[in-house]
Amino acid sequence: MAITFAASSPATVRRARPRGRAVRRTLTGWAFAGPATVLVVGLSLFPAVWAFFISRARWNGISPGVPVGWANYERLVSDPDMLAAARHTLLLTVLFVPSSIVLGIVVAIALNQRIRLIGFYRTCIFVPYVASAAATGILAGFVFNPQFGAANDVLRHLGIPQQQFLESPTQALYVICVIALWGEVGFTTVIYLAALQDIPRELVEAATMDGASRWRVFRHVTLPELRPVTVFAAVWQTITAVQLFDLIYTTTRGGPLNSTQTVVYYIYELAFQTQRLGYGAAAAYLLFAVTLLLTLGIIWYSRRRGSEVF
Repeated sequence: MAITFAASSPATVRRARPRGRAVRRTLTGWAFAGPATVLVVGLSLFPAVWAFFISRARWNGISPGVPVGWANYERLVSDPDMLAAARHTLLLTVLFVPSSIVLGIVVAIALNQRIRLIGFYRTCIFVPYVASAAATGILAGFVFNPQFGAANDVLRHLGIPQQQFLESPTQALYVICVIALWGEVGFTTVIYLAALQDIPRELVEAATMDGASRWRVFRHVTLPELRPVTVFAAVWQTITAVQLFDLIYTTTRGGPLNSTQTVVYYIYELAFQTQRLGYGAAAAYLLFAVTLLLTLGIIWYSRRRGSEVF
């Protein structure tokens, strides 16, 4: 009995080899990215889902939780402390976001010039951003100390009355905004500096040759080219302002008289100081919803203006 063996055609072998290489590349990629993906999903998706179930219960973290449905969310709407924290967060966001964008543009334009030691200046601007926010808050506590702080020392030399700064209910939130700006302007400066260097020089030269002044070149050429970066910066800085916690924790702890208590710090107090984990989780989910709506609103407005960035 004759036995015959079917030989694969060269075309079939050529098709099989690229397919095998693609499978090996895919498996190799997932071998590197898989553990990190599992870690990220396990530390973000699972806690988020679990927090949602906690937000619909009355739980102190020790005894069994009591389901309350949507009662926690209904209480948040009329909670005076929550409303006050929301007002403080809104004021901080309104002050912080436009200021960080404007200062970022101004400093980026200054650092885009050809001057000596420009690399040193750029490094100095970016260092506060990469520094620890906790260290920044502790340092700011010494700078703005009413008794021996450097800020009051400067005011004294200028003949200006000393201020209470972080110990004044009317000044503390504005000082927090200044500290946050000092730490975050480096970020907006870097992205605007990169965007400025990507603007085609032909556009600027053409506008200059047509007789446009520096202000007109900036207004009609530079600003339109920076619009997508501005949208990104607005979204990023809005999220930063809404979720600000570390500076407040290391400087005022929400005081004086709760004048710097933001939503995130109020959530911290609910969950980890008063042990009302269900109520705190509901506040956290409400903050997430508001942040998402703000982000979508900024993106929608930018797309209507023709600034596609996402």
